[in-house]
Amino acid sequence: MIHKIELVMLPEDVSDESKQMVFASQLLNIDQKRIKAFRILKRSIDARAKQVKYRLTVEVFIDESVPLIKNIKETFTFSNDVSKADPVLIVGFGPAGMFAALRLIELGRKPVIIERGKNVQQRRRDLAAINKEGLLNSDSNYCFGEGGAGTYSDGKLYTRSNKRGNIHRILDIFILHGADEDIRINAHPHIGTNKLPKIVESMRETILSAGGEIHFNTRLSDIIVEKNNLKGILTVDVISGEEKEFNGNSLLLATGHSARDIYELLDKKNILIEAKPFALGVRIEHPQEIIDNIQYHCSDRGEFLPPASYSLTHQFKGRGVYSFCMCPGGIIAPAATGPEEIVVNGWSPSKRNNPFANSGIVVSVNEQDYLHYKSSGPLAALKYQQQAEHNAYVAGKGKLRAPAQRMIDFVNGKLSKDLPACSYLPGVTSAQISELFTGEISAALKDAFKSFGKKMKAYYSNEALIVAAESRTSSPVRIPRDEETLQHPQIKGLFPCGEGAGYAGGIVSAAMDGERCAERICQLV
Repeated sequence: MIHKIELVMLPEDVSDESKQMVFASQLLNIDQKRIKAFRILKRSIDARAKQVKYRLTVEVFIDESVPLIKNIKETFTFSNDVSKADPVLIVGFGPAGMFAALRLIELGRKPVIIERGKNVQQRRRDLAAINKEGLLNSDSNYCFGEGGAGTYSDGKLYTRSNKRGNIHRILDIFILHGADEDIRINAHPHIGTNKLPKIVESMRETILSAGGEIHFNTRLSDIIVEKNNLKGILTVDVISGEEKEFNGNSLLLATGHSARDIYELLDKKNILIEAKPFALGVRIEHPQEIIDNIQYHCSDRGEFLPPASYSLTHQFKGRGVYSFCMCPGGIIAPAATGPEEIVVNGWSPSKRNNPFANSGIVVSVNEQDYLHYKSSGPLAALKYQQQAEHNAYVAGKGKLRAPAQRMIDFVNGKLSKDLPACSYLPGVTSAQISELFTGEISAALKDAFKSFGKKMKAYYSNEALIVAAESRTSSPVRIPRDEETLQHPQIKGLFPCGEGAGYAGGIVSAAMDGERCAERICQLV
């Protein structure tokens, strides 16, 4: 007999298997000896009451043993030799491209991957140059390179996209390549930026060992189309400048939401793209202790609770304002991809043990906001986004320094005379953040911060620092595709995919979209 029950446990008890067994027997009112085993399905923190507790959803096996679970290595067939199989071109080696490649191998096709950035080891040097010297490599940075933005963007695996694919399959593939098995049961699974590079390397080795190809430092320069059929692509080596042609009748385009040159290429070739609403705002950083005290209702969270997180929403004159990519124990990262722009994002290591908590606080952007850029056609929203990032660059005064302001000073329109310590390594410059955005965006942020302070006492504080601009929440451009075939409506063989095409929002949803596109390619091409 198998029973599914929920155990409510104190933080100090939640990892004690003997206490889990006792609580389960008491809840089921049976002799503990009858419980042969139990399996944790989900684990979450409940901080609604003064006493913070964990909630465990578990399966209890009464008078019977746990059925044998298939070894995770036997679940997947990544050992196929596809070196001589029909190739599929993939541009972009982020989560969408990476998981598409793995799925293609299972289905007997050869992935040929084009990635403008470097592998994770070489990419580290460019990140160090960004953080220490304010020097940006436009092809290798926090967004471009092996694993995409996901590699150095925290590794959050939570998604609401339950209908887009098999979430557990994606998590299992991460586990197979080195992720902690706890991501299966945590309500908000997270890998950590310190662990992701090794996992990404392992996925690369799986692809290469099966006969796939990966071409780093290689940027897409043109798409070859004849009579509305894809025939191949042209690329350029970003180091040598050497041009190369790759032939193929299927292209999975998974370039991410920051590859602006790809949108410009498509627009220049009259390949249909569309302006798309997105969100724009700032990243807010508090001392982690403040967030812990608010969420856990105590002055010290102790050793048994993780750094606290939060999720906030607000409405202001028909606009949504919400927290995005909240990073407890995290760091604000410089995520610019081009000259004269400042973009900020956030990440956390696996232990989330840094002294600050940061989160994007962003405002929905609509067509009226980028009406001034109407002459740019489908690139109108992108141009609006670029302008905000350039404004932040000018206010930061160079070397990737970011404009910043204390929270209450921002709301009151007062320039901060000094700034608190900040995790953003290139450094911050005191500025009037409201001058970086249109009036509607600034007004919405100001109203939201006051509202958030009422929902979370002590959140609204001058100890909190606002850093701009948080502008890459999603793509400002959509590359349309047919709902059934997942192909571009004009070009047979072109499969727009992932965040950059406007069909995903995070690591897991992008990975699932990559798998879906891979499956359609194998069915249709």
